[in-house]
Amino acid sequence: MDMQRLMQQAQQMQRKLAKIEAELDAKEYEGSNNGVVVRITGKNEVIAVEIPEELMNPDDREELQDMILLAANSALSAASQEREEKMGAITQGVRMPGM
Repeated sequence: MDMQRLMQQAQQMQRKLAKIEAELDAKEYEGSNNGVVVRITGKNEVIAVEIPEELMNPDDREELQDMILLAANSALSAASQEREEKMGAITQGVRMPGM
């Protein structure tokens, strides 16, 4: 196999991966549970939490915290799943160091 051709293919794959990673980092994902909504970036940073007025009863604090946790995990899971799908399509299952 031609080593120069192999290097070109590897560089091309790196460019595609960098492009997809930038696109995914710029996306926003949303998770929700019982009316609580959490939005995150593709970099797994929470950017918004929305809590319906009716859930703001101080007696329900523990339950509200659990709902926020579930909604955040739902959004993070969606971001992670799409990242794996898109990266996997490029690498065709080959694990790249640092990815």
